[in-house]
Amino acid sequence: GSFMLVNTSGRFAGQKAHLLLPHLKENDTHCIDFHYYVSSKSGSSPGTLNVYVKVNDGPIGNPVWNTSTGGTWNRAELAISTFWPNFYQVVFEVVTSGHPGYVAIDEVKVLGHPCTKTPHFLRLQSVEVNAGQFATFQCTANGKLSPSDRLWLQVIYFFPNTLRSGGEGSSPLWKDCKTYEKRWSCLSRKNTCIIIAAFLTYCVSEPPVPIAPPQLSSVGATYLWIQLNANSINGDGPIIQREVEYRTSSGSWYDIQPVDSTSYKIGHLDPDTEYEISVLLTRPGEGGTGSPGPALKTRTKCADPMRGPRKLEVVEIKSRQITICWEPFGYNVTRCHRYNLTVHYRYQAGGQEQVREEVSWDTESSHPQHTITNLSPYTNVSIKLVLMNPEGRKESQELVVQTDEDVPSAVPLESIQGSTFEEKIFLQWREPAQTYGVITLYEV
Repeated sequence: GSFMLVNTSGRFAGQKAHLLLPHLKENDTHCIDFHYYVSSKSGSSPGTLNVYVKVNDGPIGNPVWNTSTGGTWNRAELAISTFWPNFYQVVFEVVTSGHPGYVAIDEVKVLGHPCTKTPHFLRLQSVEVNAGQFATFQCTANGKLSPSDRLWLQVIYFFPNTLRSGGEGSSPLWKDCKTYEKRWSCLSRKNTCIIIAAFLTYCVSEPPVPIAPPQLSSVGATYLWIQLNANSINGDGPIIQREVEYRTSSGSWYDIQPVDSTSYKIGHLDPDTEYEISVLLTRPGEGGTGSPGPALKTRTKCADPMRGPRKLEVVEIKSRQITICWEPFGYNVTRCHRYNLTVHYRYQAGGQEQVREEVSWDTESSHPQHTITNLSPYTNVSIKLVLMNPEGRKESQELVVQTDEDVPSAVPLESIQGSTFEEKIFLQWREPAQTYGVITLYEV
């Protein structure tokens, strides 16, 4: 009969010859049966016979079986488990060694049933996993396997175009499902040169990440209304869970809350505080939660001050000035980082009520004080503190204080009148315009 033969005589080492079988689309497990012959009169190997299985016109990968010995005709079986719509092509390759001899194959048959001697693998299900996770699958063979059988996994990368072999049943995944896939095969090799192969593919899905930050709908002192704005994403769906992550721009505090609608109210926030708000999206599977999307930076409004200043007291009283102090306060009272403290005071002068106010800049001290100057001596002054921020104001209790007495002004000369008598002089005059206290004595 006839057979396919490569005569390696006169050939340089590394030259190759290929025999390609037609594309095969047999569904389920079937068998490829062939005979091979490798021989040389010198006893040196004339070359290597490799067998490849090329799946779906992908990369040829590494040989699933090879031999460089066999002085007589030997039989081999290739048990293949492929399922529609996959197809494959068997490639026979001879690589010369530089030594003369012959490498031949004969009686290549494609049988529509499992091999008689070779076990076969059950169907492997294609899987989809999230980037950064591990894909796990199990190779299960039907038939008799002996302890001497070699079992291993082979993976062909359709992008990039490489092949690796290993002994593990899981692999870290990190590429986009749309541009990257691996094709795994479970292989078993017997000492009698029998091969078992089964194929599966898996793809890697990127967890979804919103493209745009959330949108702000309304702002309060202790809440923020946002629109998730997560319809456009990088990565893959479907989206099965939405979460809002928010944190203070300064500090390490943060929180995450699940969201079941396109808008969300974040409550129990601190007034006049800047927050960074992001949306987290999750797709099915372990590791399906993507990174936080772009952050919305926004600030809550100020709240009405909690109360007015307390413990307003007098530190020092003089004839023309009063120094006061009060209990120090902080953000928990002001409820805003933008506020001012004013000193309001009123008194009678020249028969009219005078009303004044001054800004106190001593608000950060642990012993805050303020001095009111340019007052009139011996005058009742009503004093109160007013704490104000953009949202409201709170007042302290009013304190009434009298300034000290001072030297009165001169007696008006034009008011002095006198009358003379034989033994006395009678004088009278008006009080000074400014007594600055109670006059107890006049000297003539």
